Amino acid sequence: MPDDETQTQTLNRGGAARTPVGPPPPQLSGAAEAPAPWLLRLIAVGLVLAALNLRPAITSLGALLEEVREGLHMSGSVAGVLTSVPPLCFAVFGVMAPRLARRFGAGAVVCAGMVAIAAGLVIRPYIGSTAGFLAASALALMGIAVSNILMPVIVKRWFPDRVGTMTGLYSMALALGTALAAAVTVPLTGAMGGDWQSGLAVWAGLAALAVLPWIVLVRDRTPAPGQAAPARSGAASGPSASVSGRAAGASGQASASGPAEAPALRITRSRTAWGLACFFGLQATAAYITMGWMPQIFRDAGVSAGTAGVLLAVTMAMGVPLAFVIPRVAARLKQQGPIVVVLGLCGLIGYGGLYLAPAAGAWAWALLLGVANCAFPLALTMIGMRTRTGAGVVRLSAFAQSTGYLLSIPGPLLVGVLYQHSGGWGLPIALMAGLMIPQMVAGVLAGRDRTIEDEC
Repeated sequence: MPDDETQTQTLNRGGAARTPVGPPPPQLSGAAEAPAPWLLRLIAVGLVLAALNLRPAITSLGALLEEVREGLHMSGSVAGVLTSVPPLCFAVFGVMAPRLARRFGAGAVVCAGMVAIAAGLVIRPYIGSTAGFLAASALALMGIAVSNILMPVIVKRWFPDRVGTMTGLYSMALALGTALAAAVTVPLTGAMGGDWQSGLAVWAGLAALAVLPWIVLVRDRTPAPGQAAPARSGAASGPSASVSGRAAGASGQASASGPAEAPALRITRSRTAWGLACFFGLQATAAYITMGWMPQIFRDAGVSAGTAGVLLAVTMAMGVPLAFVIPRVAARLKQQGPIVVVLGLCGLIGYGGLYLAPAAGAWAWALLLGVANCAFPLALTMIGMRTRTGAGVVRLSAFAQSTGYLLSIPGPLLVGVLYQHSGGWGLPIALMAGLMIPQMVAGVLAGRDRTIEDEC
C-alpha cells in the first residue's frame, strides 16, 4: 500500500542514502553497467501492474459482501471475521517480506506474491465453504502483504534517481485499483449473469497478468537497499558488489552519524512512537471497516448495489489527489495536529450523516469519509518526520505499522457482531464515530514537533 513511500523518501534525506555509492544497479547478467532501458521499462510496467492488484481482493469483496454472505450462509459475525483478515495478514505476513527478499530476491518474492494473489482470487469463490473462503482470501492477502512491503525496495533498487516519481506512479496505480474494483465489480457481475462467484474470480486475471513482467527478475539476487551486506571483505563482485554501498542503507547511517544513533534504541519508551502506532492502527481500523462494510450500509438504506459500489469507489478515489497534497502540507508544518483534527472532523460528519440520512446524502458522506481516510498518507509522512536518522525511521516504521495493524484487527469484527446482534447500523456507526476521538488524540500526540531519539 503508499505504505512505505515516506520511509523511502526520508531515507534519501537521511544522509547515507543521499548519494549512491558504487555503480548503478546491474543487469541480470551481473554486469556492472547501467540496466538496459527496455528492462527498466519492463520493471516500471511490473510496478504498475503489481500496484493495481494490491487492493481489489478487498474492495471487490466489499461490493458483493451481501451475496457472499447469502451464498456461503455467513452470519454477520463471521463476515466481520472476513473483513478483519486483511489487517491480520498485513501484520503477520508483512514482517516476513524482508527476510524472504534477502533469501530469494525482492523480484522473485513479488512474482510469487502475484501468483498467490491470482491463485487465492480464483480459488476462493468456488471452494464452497466459509473456512475455505477465508483460507483462500488469506492466501491472496499474503501475496498482497509481501508485495506491498517490497514495492519501495524495488523502486530504490532499480530507480535510485527517480524514487519520488516512481513511488508516485505506483501509489496512483494502487489507488486506481482500489477504486476500480469497488466501482466495476457489481456491473461485471451483472454482465456475467449475476453470478457473484464469477464477479469475484474475474480479478484473478489482472493478477495473472501482473506475474509476467516479474518473471524476468526471478533470478535477481541483488541485496535491497537497507539490507546488511558483507562489504568489508573486498572479495565481493558482480551484482552484490555493485550495490554494496546502497545495501548498507539505513544501517549505514549509524556509522555516519556516530554514537547518536545507538543500536539499543528502545522505541517502546517513546510516547511519540506509541501515539503514532495508535494513530496508524485507528486510521487502519476506519479504512478496513469502510472497505468491508460501507457498501452494505448503503444497500441496507435502499441504495442499489451498483451505486453502493460506486460510492465506495468515490471514497477510495479521494486518496489519489490528497495523497500528494497532504504530505506536502504536513511537511511544511512543525506540528501536524491541525491536519489530524480536520481529517477527524470530516470523519465525524461523515459518520453522523450515515447515521441520520444514509441514502439522502450518500454522495456527501462518501466524499467526507474519503477525506478522513487520507489519515493514511499523513501517518506515513509523520513516520518520516518523527525521526532524525535513517535507522530511526526504519525502526519507527516497523513498530508503528506492525503494532497499528494488530490494533486494527478487532474493529471490523466488532462491527459485524454489533450489526448482527442489534439488527441495524446504529450501534456500528456509533462505534466508528467514537473511534475518531481517540484517533484525533493519538494523531495530535504523534504530530508534535519532536523525534523518537529525544525520548528513547
